[in-house]
Amino acid sequence: MSHRHGPRRGPRADMLPEIAAAVGFVSSLLRTRGCVSEQQLQVFSGALREALAEHYKHHWFPEKPFKGSGYRCIRINHKMDPIISKAASQIGLSLPQLYQLLPSELTLWVDPYEVSYRIGEDGSICVLYEASKPPSSYGMLTCKNQMMLGRTSPSKNYIMTVSS
Repeated sequence: MSHRHGPRRGPRADMLPEIAAAVGFVSSLLRTRGCVSEQQLQVFSGALREALAEHYKHHWFPEKPFKGSGYRCIRINHKMDPIISKAASQIGLSLPQLYQLLPSELTLWVDPYEVSYRIGEDGSICVLYEASKPPSSYGMLTCKNQMMLGRTSPSKNYIMTVSS
């Protein structure tokens, strides 16, 4: 018997596109060197996705996208990000191998609605994923107002009787 907990079970579902963008980016970096098989990449991607979802679970605030940004930031700066090394260890990649495969300076920011990265300490920041922020309740209000306005306009019957 399954118990359903309303439509929203925490922020989990909301992070999927952002995490997918980050994971896809790291996987593509590993793929370019050709030392990692597609099968290994799939295992790595799955492990990294899980780890990030777990890591971000209580640090994801779509209403304040930059809150907790430092916590969610993935860094390689001559020191491997533990989340990446943990996922890599699942496919047998050692730290030295990771250092060869990945840039020695990489910062990846995974925030609600935007995932961006920078390679090198003073490289330019590139956006990997950008989503439009969800419409605020203001948008819903205007929709409601339109309905109200629609109701107050004369009905078709009324116009017909006038013209006949």
